[in-house]
Amino acid sequence: MTDQLAYQVTIEELAALMKRTAGVHVEPETLRAQADDGFDTFGLDSLGLLGIVAELEKRYGLGLPEQAERCKTPADFLALINGALKTGV
Repeated sequence: MTDQLAYQVTIEELAALMKRTAGVHVEPETLRAQADDGFDTFGLDSLGLLGIVAELEKRYGLGLPEQAERCKTPADFLALINGALKTGV
């Protein structure tokens, strides 16, 4: 078993992934304050979110739940992703 399963994706990492994979720049503080707003508020579309999911799957070497690609808010996305990383599913 690897340490990555206990790993948690932070707001800061999500902001960095949004910039690197989708070209969407948002400050972590803004993302934290507006975590319940839709990704579209920040200019991230479904294709951008798919890129983030693919990057995380590659990074951790496991498939993430299909629902990750359909999350509407950063808060929902982080809850789902971190839950999957915690359980290894």
